[in-house]
Amino acid sequence: MRYLKIIPHSFLANWSVRYTLDNQFAFRPDFSLIRIGTFLKRSKNDIIIQDEALYKRITIRTNGKGVLLRDEEVGSNIGTKRQFLVSEGQFLISKIDARNGAMGIAPKELDGAIITADFLAFDIDQTIANPYFFWLLSITKQFTAFCQSCSTGTTNRQRLDEQLFLDLKIPLPPLDTQKSLVASYKSALFEADNKETKGKQLEMEMETYLNQFYGVTKNKYSQLKGLFFAEYKNIDRWGIDFAGLRSEWTIQPNFPLFRIGDICKIGSGGTPNRGVKAYYEHGDIPWVKTTEVINEIITQTDECITQAGLENSSARVYPAGSLIIAMYGQGATRGRTAKLGIDAATNQACAVLHDITSNLILTDYLWITLMHEYNRLRELASGNNQPNLNAKMIYNYKIQIADIISQQNMINYFFEKKNEIMSLYGEVNALRTDAIMDFESSIFL
Repeated sequence: MRYLKIIPHSFLANWSVRYTLDNQFAFRPDFSLIRIGTFLKRSKNDIIIQDEALYKRITIRTNGKGVLLRDEEVGSNIGTKRQFLVSEGQFLISKIDARNGAMGIAPKELDGAIITADFLAFDIDQTIANPYFFWLLSITKQFTAFCQSCSTGTTNRQRLDEQLFLDLKIPLPPLDTQKSLVASYKSALFEADNKETKGKQLEMEMETYLNQFYGVTKNKYSQLKGLFFAEYKNIDRWGIDFAGLRSEWTIQPNFPLFRIGDICKIGSGGTPNRGVKAYYEHGDIPWVKTTEVINEIITQTDECITQAGLENSSARVYPAGSLIIAMYGQGATRGRTAKLGIDAATNQACAVLHDITSNLILTDYLWITLMHEYNRLRELASGNNQPNLNAKMIYNYKIQIADIISQQNMINYFFEKKNEIMSLYGEVNALRTDAIMDFESSIFL
């Protein structure tokens, strides 16, 4: 055990046991350690909120994700009347969430926005620090750890101590080196952005191809006024969405229509009692929840259940190749699909399409069709108090079925494009990750 830790006096930012023991990052010796307060000066441009004026309010996202517009609000609805003006290019930091990386540079569009005293705004002396360089430094895990060491208070009420923060010393190379490091980072980001743009273009091409394949055109939304008449035979369900008033789509089918229930069997699942450990502990039966239904092939699951859990619930095992539709779930979950790459059970929020009539429809064709029908599947439930799909809705939902050769051609096109898109996005993520890692390695050892 070590009882004594020797730290050079020049490396001490403050006389804090917590700081000296927790911050053990090694800096490149050719960079000077500069006190943050040397180049950051607190801006306190305070104003009194006027009831009749409209104000932009700011939010600072954690994990270095930047400064964004929270909302625009009239002064009469703003409770705290003394606030502070923000200027473009200032460094902003949340006193509450600094330890979670909530900091960034104010963009041009937020010039003149307001912040409360829970945020700090600093002017940057650009003769010492390049703002973009300092922002990059601020999103590193090392800098976040510095901010954690400067936050005081109980666990759930820790706030950044401004003076401790300004007294911190950070590695700061000469301006030319800062600009060079920023240029390298931006170059990698530029390449990543170009690949991301190409990926989005391919996604649009694929959507256009599928829309043409199925005879689908997207309309501009227009709100009709007055009475609206629809023929009874054209109404599948009673509701404004299904009378066509709000439909975004015009569909002229290119192929015969079949109900999903006429081309496969539809099942569901269940959840074994959570209070019985024997239903989950050491389970070896993969068990799918809707959070795992994300338009991909499922080859493993977050949880497994035991044979006892299966037998004492409504869950059942479905064969690999079955398709899953999420009937309900948070946010965008409802209507998403997946294909089982393994035999697996599901919870009750999943509809499972199995025993698909293979001489009429190829499984991957059905899966792609369901993915393409995502928005319209969601609309099935949009008029209900609880916007959930159910097995009956899915059973009666009609899809187009092309001839087998056309199905196979569409499948080949879809997966070729999807693989190309996924490859591009993989390169994008790698470029962005490598860019920040390269930056960190240029500062920290």
